[in-house]
This record gives sequence, structure tokens and C-alpha cells, in this order.
Amino acid sequence: MRGPRDDLRGPASINCAPSTGLNAMKKGSCASLLCALVVVVVLANARVTEAVTCNPSELSPCLPAFTSGQAPSANCCNKLKEQKPCLCGYIKNPNLSKYVNSPYAKKVLSTCGVPVPTC
Repeated sequence: MRGPRDDLRGPASINCAPSTGLNAMKKGSCASLLCALVVVVVLANARVTEAVTCNPSELSPCLPAFTSGQAPSANCCNKLKEQKPCLCGYIKNPNLSKYVNSPYAKKVLSTCGVPVPTC
């Protein structure tokens, strides 16, 4: 016959050993913390993509370097880096390709650390 104390113990299949429950909770907390840390690291390293307005006149500081082989100015290099997403469009434009595709331009890109685009 069952007594009132038997009902308080609950089912026999539940294992409520303190060390097992605590370790499981620690593992769950550690996994959550690790996931949160990974998200933070990924977001911290992600570069925010800024919209670039493709405007070839922004490269006017590079014109002397593109046409005569002069060393590019710091301003030229900065503008090239800003306009990097636009370079393929400039290369495909018949009015601009002679400047952007010139041997001097490739030297300028290299000097500024901008990869020559493969369009």
C-alpha cells in the first residue's frame, strides 16, 4: 500500500542528482556564452558597407599620375580606395577606360595598394 510520503518522491526515473543538474546547467550556460561571444567577434570584425557614389570626377587628383606616371598623391590613393567598387564601371566606359586602363593607372593602383580589378 502506498503512503503519503510516496507521492512526494515523484517518479523513480527522474535523476535529480545535484552534480548532474549543475553540470548540465554549466554546460548550457557555457554554450550560450560561447555563442554570444562568437556573435560579438563576428560583428566586431564585420566591416560596415558604405554606399559609394560612382563619380569619375572624384579621381581627378589621380589624373596626373594616370597620364604621366607621376607618383600618386595621398589624396589620389584615398580616392582610389573610395572608388574601388566603381573601377569596373569606369573601365567599361569608353570615355574613361583610356585613363583607368593605362599602364600608368595599373602602376598607380599598385602603389596605392588597390588591386587591379578583374571585370
